[in-house]
Amino acid sequence: QVQLVESGGGLVQAGGSLRLSCLASGRTLSSYAMGWFRQAPGKEREFVADISSRSFGSIRYADSAKGRFTISRDNAKNTVYLQMNSLKPEDTALYYCAATKRYFSGSLYDYEYDYWGQGTQVTVSS
Repeated sequence: QVQLVESGGGLVQAGGSLRLSCLASGRTLSSYAMGWFRQAPGKEREFVADISSRSFGSIRYADSAKGRFTISRDNAKNTVYLQMNSLKPEDTALYYCAATKRYFSGSLYDYEYDYWGQGTQVTVSS
């Protein structure tokens, strides 16, 4: 069992930055691929970025995140990060981290993740 806790959300003006953290407990994070997803009010949850488990070495981003967001992991700290720069009002959402062992590379699909955090709210004002 893996417990995930996100933090780092908040209110920021357009153009600003935030760094989200996802701290895992219960298992060593290095063997899990990790993903960040987000859900805006009235919309489906959508993929933001994923990072493979330690042995695989791949990262993917949604088109909306490319060039602005960076996913990274510190396995020694059992933590995954999402650095978000040049934030836009359309980035406003509840951001979730998720973990999976099904695929070393992670997945674009939320149903392929087994463990989820409770989410952290990001609000970007115009």
